[in-house]
Amino acid sequence: MALKFQYNKIALQGLNRQLNIRLNALPILKNKEMVLRLEVAKARRKIGELNAEIRRQTDINTREPAIWCEFLPELLSLGEVVASVKKIAGIQTPVLEQVHFKEAEFSLFSNPQWFPEGISILKRIVTVVIERDFYIRKMELLNQARRKTTQKVNLYEKVQVPAYEEAIRKIKRFLEDEETLSKSAQKILKTRQQFSVTSL
Repeated sequence: MALKFQYNKIALQGLNRQLNIRLNALPILKNKEMVLRLEVAKARRKIGELNAEIRRQTDINTREPAIWCEFLPELLSLGEVVASVKKIAGIQTPVLEQVHFKEAEFSLFSNPQWFPEGISILKRIVTVVIERDFYIRKMELLNQARRKTTQKVNLYEKVQVPAYEEAIRKIKRFLEDEETLSKSAQKILKTRQQFSVTSL
């Protein structure tokens, strides 16, 4: 990163200020990155658990597919999905609160006895699928934020902080050299004045 700067004390103060901002932000960014990494891992684990639960429920309930042919799809439909938002390290993530279903009325006498149990099985499976989708979205949001934070940490650590430190070093050297030259010039001038006074 090529910084543009002038060789003076004002530029030095500005660069010091910018360097301190980055050095103070770095631990916060690293902490945020660590929290996001942990939350992504938690969400990934939860998605794995929910996928296993979906497979288990599907396996159990597809052993006798013939009985599901009798089931009437219009008995159950998805109603409202209630969600909220939870902030994790400053990132808004969706949280599933509740899933509401609409159940149609049916006669227990003219339909198979397992229909109520079938409805509750479907509710469980659909709720788990929706919860998994929420966790997938949460993981995507957190992972995207983690990537951006990692990029910012790398930018600060590997590019900007070394560039500011190098620029500050150059300005300090320049100002020291300028001061040394100024003192040398003053000594020479003083010596010349003393010499010219003594020669009179």
